[in-house]
This record gives sequence, C-alpha cells and structure tokens, in this order.
Amino acid sequence: MQIFQFVLGPIMTNTYLVEDEESKKCFIVDPAWPSKDLNSKITLDGMTPEYIILTHGHGDHTDGIGSLQTAFPDIKLVASKKEHDFLYDRHKSQGKGGIVADIEVADGDEMEVGGLKLKFISTPGHTPGGMCIYIKSESLLFSGDTLFHTSVGRTDFPGGDFTKLMDSIKNKLFVLPDDTHVLPGHDAPTTIGYEKRYNPFV
Repeated sequence: MQIFQFVLGPIMTNTYLVEDEESKKCFIVDPAWPSKDLNSKITLDGMTPEYIILTHGHGDHTDGIGSLQTAFPDIKLVASKKEHDFLYDRHKSQGKGGIVADIEVADGDEMEVGGLKLKFISTPGHTPGGMCIYIKSESLLFSGDTLFHTSVGRTDFPGGDFTKLMDSIKNKLFVLPDDTHVLPGHDAPTTIGYEKRYNPFV
C-alpha cells in the first residue's frame, strides 16, 4: 500500500490518495479541492481510481469531487447513509450541495480495493453521518474531522453534537489497538494510543 497526501483548499484539508500497489487500484479520501497534481499522480502512475470516499460532507472535504469525476468518469462516490441529507443541503454542509453518493454505507460495512479491505466506522458528532475508514491489515485509520492530533472535531456547526462526538471517539475509536496510525482531515498524523494518553478533549 502507498499513501500520498495532498493538502488542499482554503483551510488546508488533508486529501489522501491510497494505492494498492499490486493491483494498481486506488481510492481518494476527502477530495477537498480540484487538484491537477492529484489527477496527474493517478494518471502518470497508471492507477485505476475506483472510489472517492467521504468521511463527512463539509465543503472543505468535498469541493474536489467534480474534478475527479470529470477526469475519471467511472469513479464511484462513497459516503455514509446517515450523511445523505447533509450532503445534499448546501446550507448544512457549507459546500456546493446537491451531492448524492453512488454507494451509501453503514456502520461495519466493508469494501475491497484490490487487496485492501476497508471497514467503515460510524462516528457521528462533527456531522450526523461522519465516519472513519479503518484498514486493519495496515493498522491505519482515516479519521476525517472526528479525531485530530491532541484535538477533536468542532461541534458548533449545523448537525454537530459534542456528546455524540465523545461517544464516537471513546466507544468506536479508542477501542482500536493503541498502535493504530491515525491520518486526520487536518493537521498532523497521530496514533490511537497517543490520543488516549494526551488528548485534552477526551
């Protein structure tokens, strides 16, 4: 597996390109902004982009969807079923709105990309349908805006709920192995063990 990070958009969102090296299949997590560099990396390395996967529906994580769909017409958009209305409503999502996922997933659902098995973990709180993407074989979690390095996602936006966010982190994420590598939607990477010890918000 190879992971390529692109920091995109006005508020520096982490967009991740994840490749299964054997099959050359790949997926993109949270395309924040149109990126020629991202599209070129996929094309020049001969990857087959199968999915765009959203951790949640805020505009700073979705504004690059159209660019990828234009460049790669066969790519499928994946999001939580619980984020359906939020993605469509531009006022709630603070984005373009009108977004409809090709594939809607629920807590515990799994998906394969080449030899990689992805598991979706429902983590509401930052948004109603927020979710994380867990790859057990790689001890890796894409946490979106649920969990950050010594911080957590905001809950003062429409659809936010601090109680639900704390429940998501404590009962869905902190049960993962301590050595799980966490790649968040903003800022620096961390681990589950580090956040259990040092995150002042949890």
